[in-house]
Amino acid sequence: MATNPGLFTEWPWKKLGNFKYLLLAPWVAHGGYQAATKGWRAADLGYVAILPSLLLRALHNQAWITASRLQSARGRRQVVDRGIEFEQVDRERNWDDQILLSGILLYLGSTYLPGGQHLPLWRADGAALIALLHAGPVELVYYWLHRALHHHFLYSRYHSHHHASIVTEPITSVIHPFAELVAYELLFSIPLIVCTLNGTASIIAFEIYVIYIDFMNNMGHCNFELVPNWLFKWFPPLKYLMYTPSFHSLHHTQFRTNYSLFMPFYDYIYNTMDKSSDTLYEKSLKGKEETADVVHLTHLTSLHSIYHMRPGFAEYASRPYTAKWYVRMMWPMSWLSMVLTWSYGSSFTVERNVMKKLKMQSWVIPRYSFHYGLTWEKEAINSLVEKAICEADKKGAKVVTLGLLNQAHNLNRNGELYLQKYPKLGVRLVDGTSLAAAVVVNSVPQGTDQVVLAGNISKVARAVAAALCRKNIKVVMTNKQDYHFLKPNMAEDAAENLLFSKTTTAKVWLIGDRLDASEQFKAQKGTQFIPYSQFPPRMARKDTCTYSTTPAMVVPKTLQNVHSCENWLPRRVMSAWRIAGMVHALEGWNEHECGDIVLDMEKVWSGALLHGFRPVAQV
Repeated sequence: MATNPGLFTEWPWKKLGNFKYLLLAPWVAHGGYQAATKGWRAADLGYVAILPSLLLRALHNQAWITASRLQSARGRRQVVDRGIEFEQVDRERNWDDQILLSGILLYLGSTYLPGGQHLPLWRADGAALIALLHAGPVELVYYWLHRALHHHFLYSRYHSHHHASIVTEPITSVIHPFAELVAYELLFSIPLIVCTLNGTASIIAFEIYVIYIDFMNNMGHCNFELVPNWLFKWFPPLKYLMYTPSFHSLHHTQFRTNYSLFMPFYDYIYNTMDKSSDTLYEKSLKGKEETADVVHLTHLTSLHSIYHMRPGFAEYASRPYTAKWYVRMMWPMSWLSMVLTWSYGSSFTVERNVMKKLKMQSWVIPRYSFHYGLTWEKEAINSLVEKAICEADKKGAKVVTLGLLNQAHNLNRNGELYLQKYPKLGVRLVDGTSLAAAVVVNSVPQGTDQVVLAGNISKVARAVAAALCRKNIKVVMTNKQDYHFLKPNMAEDAAENLLFSKTTTAKVWLIGDRLDASEQFKAQKGTQFIPYSQFPPRMARKDTCTYSTTPAMVVPKTLQNVHSCENWLPRRVMSAWRIAGMVHALEGWNEHECGDIVLDMEKVWSGALLHGFRPVAQV
């Protein structure tokens, strides 16, 4: 929202939510009716082609979002080296409104504008006229309109909404108040209207012009330099005809320079070009890929989780993961994405964070959760994880954390397999057991004298049971086989607090992800379920029982560039396994935590609190 919103800043269909797309339904239905009754030859192809054109634009914009976020995660050729936060994602979530608005205008023009019906596929004279009209009237009027929008009166009421994003993403280009974007749409329609009225319009020329506008808009706001230097050396006048991401970035950081739309020659003419434009361009091109101190290795979970990654759907990734209906409808694309991801031969970077002087990255192993249960996939997955660890070590990382199933005992014995193969490994391997167990132990309400431990007995479960028993809290197990497995591994002073019972009155249950519904219904009403697993259990109880999050902590404000949710966790909450690596690096600890090794839980917990991480319950 602008700092002092003016008239018509709100989009008229804001209250409709996702139902706003129904505004196009009458025209879409009319186009479909034409094609069905008259046949493709008799139907107005220009009218029918509007919907596919809008879908192509949405796909084009999403491709830019994905490419930009993948590039920024690596930190290579970054223009503005700052992060973005959830506030910006929320502000830019309506980037598709401009596509909807342009669709309405195109349908109106195709219906009522003289000469707008039954356009030919291609006319070269019309395409040339569009190019001339854009370079002349459109660019000139936009330049002066843009300068006017920076006058305090208009800036505070309209344009400040756009400039709230100092670090831009491709979709920042179309984030404007309604009235401002209407002005832009009318301006960009000048070449199209003139060509339509003088009879030189064509479908392909119109589509090329719209794609050109989207392409240049997205490129100019992508925050990494991608225009090669050789292009300007090969054709020097091009610097007056095409801007670069670094050129427009200066407008967002300096505000009073580089006003041009796509062609900078008006900034040269009116002496408003930022003098550091060329320097920043050269500097951005030389920007090398950033090296991380901490690398978190994760993987894809469910079939649709690829859309929830940071490079996926920006607004979707900014909220805890749930399988939305519109995502489920994309299952053919999801399957194709899975096959392409599976065929990819190495991990890829999806997120970059900074905390104080510590630099962190999240790398994704190109496998889904179900792959980890396939016997024939284990060797390939271990090879991918091993390759990622070696790459992180080669790049000088201090710590690698093994997230989700990348540390599964039946896969690599909680990472011990890699230490045995590389005994002189420089990077520290951390499976995060100590902090995850500490989070669970500290989630048990004070005054509790008895808890139930149910579910798969993982390394974290063993550490939790041992810690609680040492605190003289009775740990009751309902599975006899698990009890006999765990009892001999307990210290003598704590073993007496580990009990087996089929029935219990405990109101606190510590549960793993494999605990089925029938087991959960054995708990009394009002029971608090505290997961100790990487994955959340199925919440079977709908009564007065409560479920905590999987072991996680709230991250401090000093942790920057956090604008996507880690799987099912709330905003600015990260898994204990991931945070453990950060604490490990911040404290400068030199030991590994993998295999059967569990670090001092009190020391790790105190270290996390010292650096500003807080229990989720304190939010």
